[in-house]
Amino acid sequence: MSDPRPTSFEAFWPLYLREHARPLTRRVHAVGTWLALAVLVLVAVLGAWWWLPLVLLVGYGFAWASHMLVERNRPATFQHPLWSLRGDLRMAWLMATGRLGAELRRAGLE
Repeated sequence: MSDPRPTSFEAFWPLYLREHARPLTRRVHAVGTWLALAVLVLVAVLGAWWWLPLVLLVGYGFAWASHMLVERNRPATFQHPLWSLRGDLRMAWLMATGRLGAELRRAGLE
């Protein structure tokens, strides 16, 4: 993420989208996010709380791999961990509901 440092999620969101400019990065992120949520549900249903680290491994593994291999930038997680998580969830939801395009245009992408 570039300076100036955002002071709210609303200011962070367009920066977050620009750090995920390539469609493949966004797709890999979404796959990781949905898989992590599925693992979280499975962990809760089975009561297998010792598998909880797998949620983080799946979610962050996909995201960080996409940043290293596709986007070739540093994940926002390191500077803004909670906003980054919120951004991941929001982006995955907007992709699933077909509403991400408008957000990308507002952020100056696509």
